[in-house]
Amino acid sequence: MDRRRFFQNIGLSAASLVLGVSTGCRGHQYGHVLKESDKDMVGSHTAGAETWEPLIQSSVSQLLGRETSSVQLTSHDGMPCKKRICFLNVDNRSSEEIGDFGDQIYQKIDTIINESEAFELVNVRAVKAGLQQAGLRPDDLYTPNSRRKFAAIMEQEKEPIDYVLYATITSGTTRSNKKDYQRDYLFTLELVNLETGKTEKESAEIRKGYHKSKLGALRTYGSS
Repeated sequence: MDRRRFFQNIGLSAASLVLGVSTGCRGHQYGHVLKESDKDMVGSHTAGAETWEPLIQSSVSQLLGRETSSVQLTSHDGMPCKKRICFLNVDNRSSEEIGDFGDQIYQKIDTIINESEAFELVNVRAVKAGLQQAGLRPDDLYTPNSRRKFAAIMEQEKEPIDYVLYATITSGTTRSNKKDYQRDYLFTLELVNLETGKTEKESAEIRKGYHKSKLGALRTYGSS
């Protein structure tokens, strides 16, 4: 074998090795189970767990805490029972699709409410069945007549309700000249007392920056 062919073969072997390694890296994906102490991953393009978790915890806890002070537990057969909340829907009016976080938001609100001392959530399947029987949509319950109709049907089905709860997600986006942008996420809860018609509202907000490079946060906000 002459010297030229020898070096050509070495070059081809090295190129094949590099190609094989890079292809292998692209063809694999890795995962790991997070510990309780691990922080949530921060979404690079949209809101994720790091956004929804604190918004839900803050707004639900503050709303229930404020309402609990004026609540008197009802009594059935001499036994005190919690006030029952009908959670209707999560209305996403933001510029992002929330995807499977819609169900996550419901479940997390459900857990917080049912852990409280004064409230419990009506089963979502019973709510859907009641709305269908009444021929109503969740937004229809903003009117007193529709609320009374729905409450009567739920009473007949042995699923009495004391409140209806709405959740709304909105966002506002501010863009810079360098294509970085900030998005403000607002999570709002409205709790309507069916007996009095009184509405209590609570909101929580998180601001999040999105950047085209790792230096984007430093350039825009002066911190990393």
